[in-house]
Amino acid sequence: MMQRLEGKSRTAAQAAGVVVVMGSLAWASVPLYDLFCRVTGYGGTTSVSATGSDTVLDQTVTIRFDASKERDMPWEFTPVVREMEMKIGETGLAFYEAYNPTDVPIAGTATYNVTPYAAGGYFSKIDCFCFEMQVLEPGQRVQMPVTFYVDPDITRDREGKFVHTITLSYTFYETDLPEEQAALDSSTASSVN
Repeated sequence: MMQRLEGKSRTAAQAAGVVVVMGSLAWASVPLYDLFCRVTGYGGTTSVSATGSDTVLDQTVTIRFDASKERDMPWEFTPVVREMEMKIGETGLAFYEAYNPTDVPIAGTATYNVTPYAAGGYFSKIDCFCFEMQVLEPGQRVQMPVTFYVDPDITRDREGKFVHTITLSYTFYETDLPEEQAALDSSTASSVN
């Protein structure tokens, strides 16, 4: 009888351990997957760099710029230039334009990727409007910069060396206004009424 209780206790402890491990893995899966994508460029995830490349090659690549927005996002959002040709390793600067045609402030956050996916790990952003939430006031039009380069190591990658055109895509999603902005807007609206 005592052995049977010990066996059941051991089985219950093992089952609880499995539940804890599985719960921990589920909780950590999103940040780990995000880290994996950023390190490998999987799924067109770009990398981030503090500085430009030390090496610029004579080989060129065409960068295309794409813009979209979620269905209910009221902004207008487009790239200023649709494509540019640049040397691999050269630092590029492109602009996207956003316009809020409404009579209320709207906040937005951009997601991004590059295609083909083989280029994701070699497309490095130095600075980008997509790193932070953007808030546009009623009728406000802004040009938002992205500074980037294509890492020369792409020419040594078994798939990347065949990439001649890279498309950088952004999609803007409406997000909640920051609390201080929302409070300011509600106090302004109540003083007008």
